[in-house]
Amino acid sequence: MMGIQEKRKIKKAIALRYQAGKDEAPRVTAKGQGAVAERIIQIAREAGVPLKEHHDLVEVLSRLDLNSEIPPETYVIVAEILSWVYKLNKKL
Repeated sequence: MMGIQEKRKIKKAIALRYQAGKDEAPRVTAKGQGAVAERIIQIAREAGVPLKEHHDLVEVLSRLDLNSEIPPETYVIVAEILSWVYKLNKKL
């Protein structure tokens, strides 16, 4: 069994997609840990997708199935992250 500190060392990544008018809420489009997480991050960087670290949110969203909508209790934090992404895109 891994301790809490050891678990934190395992890199995890979640990718979300939100299409206004199509999706009711953001959806999980990719998730993984270890080498899979590294690949998700690499693909995002290569595509110019902004990355934001939020360990607690990743823990919650990693339990969802692929293509699942995020749960309502995560709306506020995901909205804050999306707002950050939109502001960042406007600056670029």
